[in-house]
Amino acid sequence: MASQTEKREIVIVGGGIIGCTSAYFLTRHPAYDPSKHKITLLEASKIAGGASGKAGGLLALWAYPTNIVPLSYRLHAELAKEHGGEDRWGYRRIHCGQLSAKGRTLQSAGTTSGKPAKGESVSLNKRDQKALGKAIAAGLPKDLNWFAPESIQSYYQMGDPETTAQVHPYHFTTSMAELAQEKGVNIVLGAVSNIDTATGKGVKSVTYEDKATKESHTIPATDVIVSAGPWTQRVYPPAPISAMRAHSVTITPSKPISAYAIFTEISLPPDFGRKDTFLKAKRPHGKTVTPEIYARPNNEAYACGEGDHLVPLPKTTDDVETDMARCQDIIDYVSSISDELRDGEVTVRQACYLPNIQAASAGPLIGQTGVKGLLLAAGHTCWGIQNGPGTGKLISEFVFDGKAQSASIGSLDPRKVL
Repeated sequence: MASQTEKREIVIVGGGIIGCTSAYFLTRHPAYDPSKHKITLLEASKIAGGASGKAGGLLALWAYPTNIVPLSYRLHAELAKEHGGEDRWGYRRIHCGQLSAKGRTLQSAGTTSGKPAKGESVSLNKRDQKALGKAIAAGLPKDLNWFAPESIQSYYQMGDPETTAQVHPYHFTTSMAELAQEKGVNIVLGAVSNIDTATGKGVKSVTYEDKATKESHTIPATDVIVSAGPWTQRVYPPAPISAMRAHSVTITPSKPISAYAIFTEISLPPDFGRKDTFLKAKRPHGKTVTPEIYARPNNEAYACGEGDHLVPLPKTTDDVETDMARCQDIIDYVSSISDELRDGEVTVRQACYLPNIQAASAGPLIGQTGVKGLLLAAGHTCWGIQNGPGTGKLISEFVFDGKAQSASIGSLDPRKVL
C-alpha cells in the first residue's frame, strides 16, 4: 500500500454504476485529500449510457453474492437519506413477488404505435368478482390490482419493503457522478486504448482517445480501476468478462399502479402473437415467457425480457442496436396479463449489454489483479445497481487501505481467475 501522504493519480475506466460509485466513495474516504489525490474518470460515450442507465434498478437483500449484498443494500439507504434519493433518484421500498399467469390472446388490442390501445379497458372494480376472488385465493395481494384476475394462477412473495427497494438507475448513476465531481473528480469522455503497466512493474499511465476531438492523450496513473462493465475485456484482455444483450421498455400505465416488482411466468395460448410493424410477419413465441415488471414512481412501469447473444458487443454504448421486434414481444407479453399496461403508452424501447463472468467464479470480480496499482471491478451481471455502492466502497478501501475493510470478499478476488 502506498503511503497516504504520497501524491496519487487515480484513473477509473468506465462511467457506469461501478465506476461512478467508485469515484464517489474514493472522494468520501477519510484519507482522500484533493490536494494530493487526483481522480480521473474516463468514459467512452456518456455517463450511464449502458446498462447502468437502462436496467430495472431493483435492490434486494436476497440478491447475490451474499458477501457484499448487505453492505450495498445498507449503503443505498444511507445514500438516499444523505442526498435526498427519494426525490433525486426514485429510491423507495417496495414489495416483490413471483407471478404465474395465463396470457390472453391479444387480438386487436395492443401498443405497437406506442400510443394507448383503442377499445374498452375494464377497471378492476368492474371485473368479474368470481375471477377476482380466485386471484386473491391464489395469493395475489389486494393492492396488486393491475393484473387481469382471470389470468392469475399463483403468486408468492419474494420480498417486502424491509428486504426490497428500488432506484431509477440512470438518475442514481448520474447523481453519483455529479456528487463525485463536486468533490474533485474529473470526468473525461474518451475511450481507453491502453493501460501501461511498465512491463509488469505496475501501472504507469493510461492512454485514451478524446470523444470530441479524436485526439490521443496519455495521462499518468498510480492506480487504475477497470470498471467498464461488458467492455472490460476490451480494456483489460485477461478479464474473463463476456457480454449479453438485453431489451427493455417503459410504459405509462392507463392508471397508477402499486409499488411492486414482479417476476412473471406467463403461459401463452397457441395462437398468441400479432403481425407487427417491425417484422412484417407473425413472430413465433415460446409456450412460456418470463418478463420482469417493475412499477416505478411517477406512474411508470419498466419491463424487460430474456437476453440474447445475436449481436456482438459494439464499440461503445452509442452503437448499441435495439431490436424493435424484441421490444414488441415484451410489450405483448405484459399486455396479455395486464389491461393497465396493454392500454398504456409505451415511452421507451431500448437495449443494453450486461457483463457476465466466463469463469468458475460466479462473480463479480472485485480487487487486485496481481499487477501493482491495477484493480478490477466488473462482472456484476444483473445486480450491478444493487451492488454498486458496496463495490465502490470496497474499491476505495483497496486504493487507500490496501485491502477490503467493509466486507469479506476473498471469493471475489480477481487473481483466482486471471
